[in-house]
Amino acid sequence: MRFIGSALVASAIVLGACGGGEKAPATDAAAPAAAPAAAAATGTAAPITGTTHEVKMIGDEKGYRFEPKDITVKAGDGIKFTFVSGGPHNVAFNPADIPADVKAQLDANMGPDKLAELSSKMTMAAGESVTISFANIKAGTYPFNCTPHLAMGMKGTVTVQ
Repeated sequence: MRFIGSALVASAIVLGACGGGEKAPATDAAAPAAAPAAAAATGTAAPITGTTHEVKMIGDEKGYRFEPKDITVKAGDGIKFTFVSGGPHNVAFNPADIPADVKAQLDANMGPDKLAELSSKMTMAAGESVTISFANIKAGTYPFNCTPHLAMGMKGTVTVQ
């Protein structure tokens, strides 16, 4: 009986010392870490030099919507998206819908508190807002949406002249 107990203890020690499995290959500590993809596409935010327009973000018995849904601004203007009800809300542009030569500037103009590329911070309470500059954005129409309420049709467009 003593022999079996000793054998079990010895086996446990041997198996524990082996650790099992293969060791991961050593990495070169001097190699630089890969930069995130978003960092490669960053630009410098361009300040609003024109008018700041307001768009309300609403969720109520009539549905989820931006008011106005479609807005036209001049290059250099800004839009202040203000949470009114039914949140949380944000403002997001689908990267696939934004021309490559506009993407980095628009992303930078959305400010430092973004959730992701071309996606503003989430507003959580009435009165909170997100302001986006359209300075250095070329003329065109840019569709946007509220990520949490996209399936409910909360979308709009910004036309830059």
